[in-house]
Amino acid sequence: MKEGKLGEFEEVVIIIVAILADNAYAFKITEEYKTQSQRQVSIGSVHSTLKRLVQKGFLISEMGDPSAERGGRRKRIYSITAEGQRAIKHSRDFRISLWNQVPDYALDNLNFA
Repeated sequence: MKEGKLGEFEEVVIIIVAILADNAYAFKITEEYKTQSQRQVSIGSVHSTLKRLVQKGFLISEMGDPSAERGGRRKRIYSITAEGQRAIKHSRDFRISLWNQVPDYALDNLNFA
């Protein structure tokens, strides 16, 4: 049985796949994560997460065209399935719902700096 929920890192990776669209391959996803989060991540962690997201049915992959910049090697390009779109929408809606329940007085006391 496939797991229907996203872990935190899985959620970030699938959102980055959405951001990168036709340019969503492991190295580029890793670089985008580092840029967006200002944190380090290994390409091995990204590969493992991408594989898991494919197994869950949230992503599919296909081999892109060979490129001269990669010595003629092809890139594995990832894209989000309909099931993956539902999963990230559910995740987004859940987080928004939680934030909407935080009272204003509590937000005034939060220090986001």
